[in-house]
Amino acid sequence: MITLYGKAASRTSRNLWALEELGIAYKHVPFDYLKGDTKMAEYLTINPAGKVPALVDDDVVMTESLGMNLYIAHNYGIGTLWPEGKAARAKCIQWTLWAATELEPPAVGRLIEFNFKKEHERDQKNIDELAEHTKWPLNTLDAALQRSTYLAGAMFTIADLNVAAVCEYLTRTKFDLTPWPAANRWVSECLARPANQKVNAMKMAA
Repeated sequence: MITLYGKAASRTSRNLWALEELGIAYKHVPFDYLKGDTKMAEYLTINPAGKVPALVDDDVVMTESLGMNLYIAHNYGIGTLWPEGKAARAKCIQWTLWAATELEPPAVGRLIEFNFKKEHERDQKNIDELAEHTKWPLNTLDAALQRSTYLAGAMFTIADLNVAAVCEYLTRTKFDLTPWPAANRWVSECLARPANQKVNAMKMAA
């Protein structure tokens, strides 16, 4: 059974979403980095960096949330989150790395400005620059979703989950997605999935 470390209101939510989509049994240990849980010796043997999330599955120990989701999908979601066919699987890897390198940096930057700073502390110049840096990847995403219902083909896969999980940072900071109608529709549909709504309830309960 997979053991997942990290509170729901963190990047751990991505992994919880994947596990809930698959409906497999797992153990959730909601360690909170803000309370110092991740600095305990018990956890540092799992992730010496002292960050969440982390995953333990028998003799497998893994960190990095998006990579963990690829592992979960590949090992537990063949035919669902991990699609059949080399081309679709390649898209899952491609879009996951794209999310981490192209979209997440400006999205996290916005999250820091809007969710971790008081209004008078916000850097408007930085916010404007982050908005510009967000537009280019959204152009790429929107173009892909004009050609296909989902990122790896006709079905929802880990590619969609991983990218949508990053897009959630944009919705939380009220970034206007309407100029990208295909992406806007897709983000709304992905985030409304029952598995993600269950994870949102976990966040609220924490």
